[in-house]
Amino acid sequence: MRKSAEELFGPAGTPKVIVIGAGLGGIAAGVKLKKAGVETFVIYERSASVGGTWWDNQYPGCEVDVGSYLYSYSFKQRFPWTRTHATQPELLRYIEEVVEDYGLRDHIQLSTTVESAAWDEERHIYRVALANGQVEECNVLISAVGFLNTPRYPDWPGLDQFEGPKFHTFRWEHEHDLTKKMVAIVGTGSTATQIVPVIAPVVDHLYVFQREPGWIIPKGDHDYTQEQLDRFRGAVARRRERIRLFTWLEMANFRRAIHRPGTKVNANLESICRGFIDSELAERPDLREAVTPSYPFPGKRPIFNQTYFGALKRDNVTLIPKAVTRVTPRGIVDAAGVERQVDVLVLATGFQPTNYLASVEVTGRNGRSLHDEWNGEPEGFLGMTVPGFPNFYILYGPNTNGGEIISFLEHQSSYAVRAIRRMRRERVTAIEVRPDVFRAYNRWIQRSMKGTAWVVSNNYYKAKTGKIVTQWPYGALFYMFLTNVSGRLSSTARRASGSSRPVDVAVPASAA
Repeated sequence: MRKSAEELFGPAGTPKVIVIGAGLGGIAAGVKLKKAGVETFVIYERSASVGGTWWDNQYPGCEVDVGSYLYSYSFKQRFPWTRTHATQPELLRYIEEVVEDYGLRDHIQLSTTVESAAWDEERHIYRVALANGQVEECNVLISAVGFLNTPRYPDWPGLDQFEGPKFHTFRWEHEHDLTKKMVAIVGTGSTATQIVPVIAPVVDHLYVFQREPGWIIPKGDHDYTQEQLDRFRGAVARRRERIRLFTWLEMANFRRAIHRPGTKVNANLESICRGFIDSELAERPDLREAVTPSYPFPGKRPIFNQTYFGALKRDNVTLIPKAVTRVTPRGIVDAAGVERQVDVLVLATGFQPTNYLASVEVTGRNGRSLHDEWNGEPEGFLGMTVPGFPNFYILYGPNTNGGEIISFLEHQSSYAVRAIRRMRRERVTAIEVRPDVFRAYNRWIQRSMKGTAWVVSNNYYKAKTGKIVTQWPYGALFYMFLTNVSGRLSSTARRASGSSRPVDVAVPASAA
């Protein structure tokens, strides 16, 4: 006789779920689980608060690049955003409000780091090891550790001997007063271009080290007027704004147009970038040449900013269009051998985006770790699932960057929740992507990279082999379609042949 859901999964009759990370992905997964009637889940967060990247990144000027009413959940649109592009503190308040609105607080364990997870093929469960020595069990494991969460620290000779404060933007050290200090910031990506305009007015001198420029699009960010604030109190106005922002992105991504040099959309955007450089730096031909990329738009991650160029023109700001080669106890040496004395060193050197799940070791049914399976080239079906790793779902995984990320996180969470509901409905204990589907999908996604500006540019999208492992070249609607129709067709389901004793994982008492 087939066992009941209660016999397989415990009194609640639903699989036990562990979610790693309480950022936007983990919170989306929690809400989707609650909406599906699944209360048997816990979210482990290594930081002291929820928020993920919006808790970790607290540098001056930190804000989102996407319009506020688009960079928010579809199920939580009512929020009094004060700006076109929300700042980090405002985003944290939004995330906290979502947690309270949907009753997630009791499901979240803060300051708890997940170190590893190993699949038990006999019982069809994951054993999850925490940094505090605990080992928990679950039927389903969801990784929501994020994409840009492992800082890249440079290996410059002498860095350890630098005598002044030095820190990565990912861990901004607010105890250091930069007023009247000689400061060096290394890097000119999105983070650095947000920081420079904020700290330039207070430092004595700011040296900005640029290895390669990025294409900068004027962002158009501003505080909402009182009239706009009043209008967005209405649901219709909020929905219209969201649709407007979403439609622009979808049209730009149609047939990969925005990423392919030679298309009208691509040419128009590159023209906007060049025009912005010319207008902002008309009287500074030295800067104009230094900040103009030599690769096609958008070979690297485009930068949305309208104050950075103005900051570069300040008398106390110097752009050094050269890489850093070494560090001395009191200075920075560039590729030309010139040393500049500084008091504080800020590392805006980015992250390790191709090193997916760098902080967690996941072992599948074949006894191999996920990192060994990937062998330096991360890939997944829809970026979420990998053969040999049943009941394991990756949010914001390989080849899912580049679209409207909140939409992606919602669709990925829904995909995982549908599989969980299937486990309960069909009384199965393991769902796994089919290897043939996995291989065919990844062949297709790599063919889709051909002709894009990403292929011919230096960027963080590529593995060491040159394979593009981070980007999604289409729009969010197409991704939503694939996640909605492919779940059952792409996977196999089975029941454990060994012990089916329900797992024991910490969940709210009301759901146990």
